[in-house]
Amino acid sequence: MRPDPRAVLSARGLERWYGRRRRVQAVRHVSFDVARGEIFGLIGPDGAGKTSIIQILAGVLSPSGGRAAVDGMDVSTSPEAVKARIGYMPQGLGINLYDNLTVHENIEFFRDLRQLPRDIYQKNRADLLRVTRLEPALDRRAVTLSGGMRQKLALVCTLIHLPDVLLLDEPTTGVDPISRQDFWRIIRRVVDDRQATVLLSTSYMDEAERCHRIALVHAGAIVAEGTPGDVRARAKGRYATLTAEPQRAALAVLRGRSDVTATEVFGADVHLQFSGELRDVEAALTATGVTIHQSAIEEPTLEDVFLEVLREHQPPASAFQPAAVHGSPAPVAIDCRNVTRRFDSFVAVDNVNLQVPRGEIFGLLGPNGAGKTTLIKMLCGLLKPTAGTIAIGGARVDADSGARKLVGYMSQRFSLYRDLSVTQNLRLYADLYGVDMAVCRDMAARLGLAGHASQLAADLPIGLRQRLSLLCAVLHGPSIVLLDEPTSGVDPQARRVFWDLIYGLSRESGITVVVSTHYMDEAAHCDRLGLMGQGRMIAVGSPAQLKHESERQSGRLLALRAADLRAAEDLVRPLFPDATAYGHAIHVRSRQPDADRAALADLLARGGVGGARIDAIPLSMDDTFIDFIRTSEEAHV
Repeated sequence: MRPDPRAVLSARGLERWYGRRRRVQAVRHVSFDVARGEIFGLIGPDGAGKTSIIQILAGVLSPSGGRAAVDGMDVSTSPEAVKARIGYMPQGLGINLYDNLTVHENIEFFRDLRQLPRDIYQKNRADLLRVTRLEPALDRRAVTLSGGMRQKLALVCTLIHLPDVLLLDEPTTGVDPISRQDFWRIIRRVVDDRQATVLLSTSYMDEAERCHRIALVHAGAIVAEGTPGDVRARAKGRYATLTAEPQRAALAVLRGRSDVTATEVFGADVHLQFSGELRDVEAALTATGVTIHQSAIEEPTLEDVFLEVLREHQPPASAFQPAAVHGSPAPVAIDCRNVTRRFDSFVAVDNVNLQVPRGEIFGLLGPNGAGKTTLIKMLCGLLKPTAGTIAIGGARVDADSGARKLVGYMSQRFSLYRDLSVTQNLRLYADLYGVDMAVCRDMAARLGLAGHASQLAADLPIGLRQRLSLLCAVLHGPSIVLLDEPTSGVDPQARRVFWDLIYGLSRESGITVVVSTHYMDEAAHCDRLGLMGQGRMIAVGSPAQLKHESERQSGRLLALRAADLRAAEDLVRPLFPDATAYGHAIHVRSRQPDADRAALADLLARGGVGGARIDAIPLSMDDTFIDFIRTSEEAHV
């Protein structure tokens, strides 16, 4: 079948093989069309084939079979013509930037590359700098930018010639929620103002919700396609959340039942997929002495459906028990008192006070450059505080090197030697910590790594590399584990497996876990959260407490849905400047939800936008995070 000439992007029977003897098929008979002005998302686990599909459409990679077209041009026969019509942003934080060039010089380089006339370039540059708010950073070298700023600069360089087609490969991986929101505002503006066509891949399920249509990709093939609502409607199981004590006993009962397909812990709550009736599940729990505090049926999320599709193909890792915990940790495992860290005149961590009890999962959230990584490095003794004190298990980190033995550290880029095999990495860490290799092999087997012993760390899928890095961090039996953005760029299924391991460390072994993350859905896994901004700890509390406080200070969240969403947004934005387009809805914060719902309905009716629906919806951690950070920034202007 020929590509559809009416579609801006079209693939028909697309295939891609790798290896001299075509041993690995990365793309299997993929077909789809993307219309003008549409945002189409590719969603799938690591190694699903998403990057190969995007690279074929960008003319970077030749298809092994099938056909692909961009604006009617065949990518195989006219790759250079295709490249002139598109903006392509490869995977990685600003990977197409030149670190030693300034922001201005990077933009100039891409102007020369695209051979843009100076007048068109100046207009495009001014527009893009305004919407990205990068003008104050024009003289900064790219290497000094935060992750969010790098991605916005990469997008400016991608858009400088204002292409009609954008191909974006995981453009927001490793970027904080505020920068992601800015990024999506830019994308929506380009789509709405210029009817640009966008194909992107993402591992964030909330971003999949922002797309007009999505395709779930597994093992190189599309297994589901449609609007996010269409895909959610494919859910086969029923879903519920319950709060029960003791939680470990409840999990044991749930995981032993044939009518419970999956469970996941979110702090005090357990999210489960099941068949049959919830009352039967509840009866089984109470019969064993478990107390149920609350339970509720829930609609499946897009992530639930994604995992339903993949679960039968990729079974989770076996549970494992880390080595015996060293020492007798104090009730307060981590105690930071007035901790400050300066780099010359720059204050990276500013007078932080924090106490984390034994066995708690504590999440560190904050925008890029907030000071999270610096704080974690001080906790594990890699950096010394400029002022203040840190104690681990009752021992001061800067005065007693023995405190460091209580800590396991998994860095932002994974603490592995990529040119060593799995076994060689384990042997290195076993020798460093004096751990028997038999113990390492046993733990590796229970993490699903036994079949990969001879593989280089660089060749492992990112989910397995993540497990290996965690194993290297805990094999010496630390009482505290520090994880710096351990799931960045990891697909939802691998993230859930990883968080099951974290839960086991905390609940089964009494290990204290401190984890930094940009995935706001992961925040719900934590017992408490610390929100950092500009080096300060601006809020500490449970996810529920922080959401409640955000609603108290900034109001409820309203979701507005209408057939003509663009017209609705034009009417709403003068009244609510911070209104955000979110897939097929517009999100508005309101301190007077009843009055504002009536005012919005009247405004839309007078503006000729009919059939509008306005609902108050629960506040997400993304909304909570952005609210706290922006309130803090405004207070310190």
